[in-house]
Amino acid sequence: MKKLTRLSLWGLLSMVLLASCGKEKEEKPVDPVDPEQPTEADYTVTAFGLNMEMVYVEGGSFEMGATAEQGNVADNNEYPVRTIKVDSYYIGKYEVTQAQWEAVMGTSLEEQRALSTYDYGIVGEGTDYPMYYVNWYEAQEFCDRLSEATGKRYVLPTEAQWEYAARGGNKSKGYKYSGSNDVEEVAWYEGNSYSLGESHPDYGAHRVGTKKANELGIYDMSGNLWEWCSDWYASRYDEKDTDNPQGSVSGSDRVERGGSWTYYDRGCRVSVRGHAKSSYRGYRVGFRVACLL
Repeated sequence: MKKLTRLSLWGLLSMVLLASCGKEKEEKPVDPVDPEQPTEADYTVTAFGLNMEMVYVEGGSFEMGATAEQGNVADNNEYPVRTIKVDSYYIGKYEVTQAQWEAVMGTSLEEQRALSTYDYGIVGEGTDYPMYYVNWYEAQEFCDRLSEATGKRYVLPTEAQWEYAARGGNKSKGYKYSGSNDVEEVAWYEGNSYSLGESHPDYGAHRVGTKKANELGIYDMSGNLWEWCSDWYASRYDEKDTDNPQGSVSGSDRVERGGSWTYYDRGCRVSVRGHAKSSYRGYRVGFRVACLL
């Protein structure tokens, strides 16, 4: 009889322990999300001691090129207009700054200027000013180093990704410039910078994020600096290349987007396309990064 009671007690105790373990497993809190791991929300890159803010761009479809709001000033290379599909990705909230460049690449603005055959001087200098005197290869290397340090895939945006983000993604309100129909609200351009002359304090590139953001909260996609894209430049779009287009398979120049502080307002529209040799280092071109899911 005592033996039976002892067995029953052991059985009861085992059941209690199993129930307790099951409850503990069920109520175990979920680990917090790693802030360095991209999710469907904005995040900040901290590798190399950076504070590089990335904006989530939900994928979708849009009309790319010289759409109606661009008016009658579009160039031939903005055609044909066609419906483009892009997958979700992340893009820099700001152009890559001089502090971020130096942290990743180890060279200063002055050192980059010394490498350039186009010496236009220093036209905006400081930790939160956009980096320039950077050629396409160097911008690509910046992305590669960031990818290696974080385990994520950082790249220069494609031309399609760039324009989709500049237009405000799936929150687009159909503006002529990135975030407004009024260029003064969103852009440093010829009219409020270059034309003022070298002695004026507003001459040159400006600190990132000092104008109004667009619908996605992204700054300076109109004006300030042209931005390198990953694509080879072609004089017209391929009307059949509409699903996550990567651009031409070859070429002599790379695409630049967004206009700059040296360009007229018409050159800062969201559909405007610029281009330059991959080796070009100048005072008017910078870049921002994208991160692929």
